[in-house]
Amino acid sequence: MSGFGACQGTTCVCAIRAGLGEPGLGLEQGARCPTTLGTGYPMSLPDSCLLSGSGAAAGAREFFGAGGSLGAAWPAGPGVSIQSCISGVVCADLRPLDILSEVVPAGGLAHGMRVFQVQGVRGFQLAASRPRALCFPASRLFIHCDRFPEEFSIIVTLRVLSVPAKRNEYIFTLMAEESPSVLVGLRYAPDKLHFLFWSQERAGGWQTRVTFPNVSLSDSQWHTLVLAVSGQSFSLTVDCSVPKDVLVETPFPASLSVKRANFYLGNRRRRKGVFTGLLRQLVLLPGADATPRICTPMNFKVVTLSVPSVLQDLPANPASNEVLKYPYETDTKVTLGSRPPCTMQEKAQFWFNASRKGLYLCNGSTWISMLEVKQRLDYVEEYQDLVTNSETMGVEVFTIPKVGLFAATANRYTPPGSAIYKWTDGKFVPYQNIPTYQAQSWKYFTIGKKIFLAVANFEQNDRGQELSVIYKWSRRKEKFVPYQRITTHSARDWEAFVIEGEAFLAVVNHREGNNHNIDSVIYRWNPRTGLFETNQTIPTSGAYDWEFFTIGPYSFLAVANTFNGTSTKIYSHIYIWLSGSFQLFQSILTFGAADWEVFRIGDRVFLAVANSHSYDSGMPAPSNFYAINSSIYELNVTAQMFVKFQDLLTYSWPWSSHLTCPSACFIPSALDWEFFSVGDDSFLVVANSFDGFTFSVNSIIYRWQGYEGFVAAHHLPTVGCRDWEAFHTTEGSYLLYTSAKEPLSKVLKLKTT
Repeated sequence: MSGFGACQGTTCVCAIRAGLGEPGLGLEQGARCPTTLGTGYPMSLPDSCLLSGSGAAAGAREFFGAGGSLGAAWPAGPGVSIQSCISGVVCADLRPLDILSEVVPAGGLAHGMRVFQVQGVRGFQLAASRPRALCFPASRLFIHCDRFPEEFSIIVTLRVLSVPAKRNEYIFTLMAEESPSVLVGLRYAPDKLHFLFWSQERAGGWQTRVTFPNVSLSDSQWHTLVLAVSGQSFSLTVDCSVPKDVLVETPFPASLSVKRANFYLGNRRRRKGVFTGLLRQLVLLPGADATPRICTPMNFKVVTLSVPSVLQDLPANPASNEVLKYPYETDTKVTLGSRPPCTMQEKAQFWFNASRKGLYLCNGSTWISMLEVKQRLDYVEEYQDLVTNSETMGVEVFTIPKVGLFAATANRYTPPGSAIYKWTDGKFVPYQNIPTYQAQSWKYFTIGKKIFLAVANFEQNDRGQELSVIYKWSRRKEKFVPYQRITTHSARDWEAFVIEGEAFLAVVNHREGNNHNIDSVIYRWNPRTGLFETNQTIPTSGAYDWEFFTIGPYSFLAVANTFNGTSTKIYSHIYIWLSGSFQLFQSILTFGAADWEVFRIGDRVFLAVANSHSYDSGMPAPSNFYAINSSIYELNVTAQMFVKFQDLLTYSWPWSSHLTCPSACFIPSALDWEFFSVGDDSFLVVANSFDGFTFSVNSIIYRWQGYEGFVAAHHLPTVGCRDWEAFHTTEGSYLLYTSAKEPLSKVLKLKTT
């Protein structure tokens, strides 16, 4: 910097040190100002001064004008200006003025400020919610006069996050109370730094912007900036690199009033443009270029002139054992991925479970939950179109340990049969093809270390045999191979379960020829022969689905009866395991029941039935076979039975293309219920297939609302929807639905907040 222009060519005032009797430095009227010495200060004069002689007084009048006012302070030494020699008031204070510390109240933090420690250095993170809370009056810095220094440096230490294109973030602003204009300000844009000031050389004044291009700070590293201002000269030094100098036509004002003005930290008095990074240091140094004081051999990126005490390092030996006075947040190593081991070696380390959005701390033996995000379902988006071999009647999603996640689709036609897909790189891709005969469903289950997958075939094979097949996973071939064939009759569903340590497999036989009133079969695993053998038969009527569940020590098996040959208005039954077999527990009137879904919410047990359609050959046809209530039942422990809790309107697939044909042509198709949870919220999704007019019907996700029951939350466009499956991966939560109308299934992703 050069000498202060306000004094050049003008009479200066001589002064003597007060009380010491030192001789005055006589400068007669018309003498030039002293030249600048050393570090940018004018020739040093005594710290205090008195007027000396009539000539000096006359010169002062000429210098200050008749009114005795001075447009800009001229420092005559540390803390002293020419104006102070006349008025006795010190105007320019040359000590570092810590803007950041003024915002921080003694012994705490201002509202909207948080302390973070990154790379061993602490800084403030500012909130955008209340920008006016991060301000203070300029009079707290400029105690003796209301003028902004004509020459100064601004020192900033910060850590900038990635800033979107065309966005500006303000590091600080100085603004008058009654005006939206920025008197002085510093803002950052991608690869640019802007210094703003208000120029009053013309009537009304205008905003001036000095831009420093190619300033890249968005690298998540700490940086120290020194901006030096003197007249028309502006110089920016970043991390003590080569200074960027800019010379502009409009100089910084020699007399910038800060009356009734406020400093705003990280904003310009509004939420837009709030600084999103971390601030460690923000200092105004009047009268000097601070670069020589900053650029020392030490770590110049975080060197400090002045920082708030809350950001200073803790003493190595605290004075007492009191709790941490200034809490702060910091970065630390966190393990991602599957659950890591927790031993003494991992003690005090963190693990983040991405699927659960949970943070856990190892205590030397177990992972302790520190923080779990309670997710809420926001919306559902289409994620993958899964092209299938043909129309799909059902799907089973399962995980083979150490192999991966799979989905088996039950496809209508042979060839090409049904397919198994593997989750690879965030999508289902074809993995294995299996010959099936109008497959209706798959069931995955294990017995000990053996892994099985059973398919329910609805039609005869090429030899005229009606067989459903159990496949076993071959670890050597890494695929499923045929294991056991079981005679079935238009099989619709398999259900696998374990009771008292024994494995069972139940098949739903839908019809034999035109007879829908036939037995369905429960098979028991014989560990000696390694085969399933008939254990019990249960009479069913056009059955569609088995659902096994337990309540306390009791085991139950519910069957969905759909059609008895003349009507869909028939009883479906719930059986209880007693004395080595299933016995009737309760009968519930249903209307073409296609699916049971059991689920729990807290301590409550529910059972939802999907009623597919209403038809009775002896009754007049309803206006719409397919618009019908499906019902949710709740277990009443006192009454020892399920009682109706709620009805929900659903739409089903047409059970025949010939509504007037005899019972032999009855080909029902079904709805499906699927229960799933997101965070603390519970949901039911229904497969709506046909409303009597079109297959393009919205399926609906219902949200549990407590005493209100289930309330429609999301409507999902589907075509002939037949089955739903919910599943989770490390990337998130998903729903998979199949279409019985087109060879296309869809994976939907649950978007949470």
